[in-house]
Amino acid sequence: MSRRDGRDAGKLRRRSFVAAATAVAGAAALPRPAVARPVYPAAGGSDSVVVRTTAGRVAGERTGGLAVFRGVPYAAPPVGGLRFASPRPCEPWRGVRDATVFGPPALQTDYLPGSSEDCLYANVWTPDVNGRRPVLVYIHGGGWFLGAGSEPDYDGARLAAHGDMVVITFNYRLGLLGWGLHEAFTDTRTGSFANWGLQDQAALLRWAQRNAAAFGGDPANITLAGTSAGGSSTWQLSLLPALRGVIRRAVPISAKHVWSPASSTSPAESRAVYELLARRLGTTVDGLREVPATALKDAWEELFSGDPAGRPVQGWREYRGPVPDGRWMRGYDYALPTPGVPLMAVYCRTEGSFFTTGPGYPFPGPLPGTDAELREAVRAVLLKGAVKVSDAQVEDCIRVYRAAAAAEGRPQDPVSVWTEVWGDGLFRYQILRLAEKHARRGRSPLYLMEFAHPVRPPYSGTPHEATSKFLFGSYTRSVNAPAYGDGPLERTVSDTLIDLVASFARNGTPGSAHAPSWPVFSPGRPTTMIVGGPEVARIGEPGKTEQLRYWDDGAWVPRP
Repeated sequence: MSRRDGRDAGKLRRRSFVAAATAVAGAAALPRPAVARPVYPAAGGSDSVVVRTTAGRVAGERTGGLAVFRGVPYAAPPVGGLRFASPRPCEPWRGVRDATVFGPPALQTDYLPGSSEDCLYANVWTPDVNGRRPVLVYIHGGGWFLGAGSEPDYDGARLAAHGDMVVITFNYRLGLLGWGLHEAFTDTRTGSFANWGLQDQAALLRWAQRNAAAFGGDPANITLAGTSAGGSSTWQLSLLPALRGVIRRAVPISAKHVWSPASSTSPAESRAVYELLARRLGTTVDGLREVPATALKDAWEELFSGDPAGRPVQGWREYRGPVPDGRWMRGYDYALPTPGVPLMAVYCRTEGSFFTTGPGYPFPGPLPGTDAELREAVRAVLLKGAVKVSDAQVEDCIRVYRAAAAAEGRPQDPVSVWTEVWGDGLFRYQILRLAEKHARRGRSPLYLMEFAHPVRPPYSGTPHEATSKFLFGSYTRSVNAPAYGDGPLERTVSDTLIDLVASFARNGTPGSAHAPSWPVFSPGRPTTMIVGGPEVARIGEPGKTEQLRYWDDGAWVPRP
């Protein structure tokens, strides 16, 4: 995720991850994807492996002891009349379809090349196409408007091999094509008219259940995981009655829980946005299906660029995520019961350092160096989730955070305070409070993890999205290693994180040879698994809880 909105946000995230945006697959043509080259060239000695999916046979490749399938369609291309429609099943094909090259990412701004409306493709890594292994479905993040399951950081090879699991990543619709609401888009087959990205994710889960056995997976044992916006979707999908019996367990990581106005808006405002776009583009709302995709995307991003105070709607201030529609999103997480499946909730110790101190942070600078600059920086964070922010609110926030830091012997400098305010307000607060709510009222076990492996100087803390580098083993990539490390300790931390997730996916009880026994989360007791650093893993209590009391009393982010 990034700090800015619209077009600026895409550019900033691209700068943050420029090395990751290399050679993602280009445009696809059915029934065989016509993509120039894969993101990951096949290793020497690989050979073909063919499986039969519900739509037809696909040929992947054996490489590194795994069978890998890339660019497998899980739904029909959502183009033409299927723009703003519920996902449809794939048209079956004859013969064997090539599945060695990633499909194109969902249409997005300047982050991943070759992005396209024709984007509903899955990727599968499996130790063997025979057997009944647990299946881990992973939803990428990116603020609901960027990213792809084919990003190099999400290469599922090490996770599948070390965890002995079938690992599935995929793409889903993003931006205005994926998240919004208007009854003019009502699908005559399904009655749905909102949150097409969430519908895509649900379609992928059903596809995974129907096809798991073909890839050596157990269709009755699917664990859903995701990070950031993907963590939010993981939580939301786990609440859906329609997916009971599909999702066995869930691992929401650094979830950007949805609330308005920070990352959602009202149905009325969403309708107003699509109607305004239609007027600007000289058509009707339904006619937006016929506007060229790039023109539509550009108009949407122009509408949401710049200062939120200057926009025609108050919602969707920082991110443009799902809108409550009564079906796919029945309400905001803080107001709903928690999921009824076993949960492993994960957060990073300093979520905000991704945005403020690196690595490759998306904030363009300058960093606050004085108290006056800190006040403006904190005000800007608070304005991500409120229409108006008073001077007294800013001063009170800084006072509480500095007092807590002083009491705990932590830094009180402007950048450190700003970092903690950002990470707590938009991420850590609701993650922890929802975990506490589940411990009080939930019907299933919840295991809470604080991921605390520090990045290397000049970066600081344990930033948002650090978990994906260790869950997938991509900390070893040349663009990641200088910040995350690439030594024996990092290898052990990665092994431990994979062990814990894989064992949870296998039987519901997380464990690792490198970690102590992990009890179910109980607030006020040492039941949180803290992963990272020289100790690798230990049981303790969540850190920095005093700061969270500011949000309890501040009436800024809703309390679960």
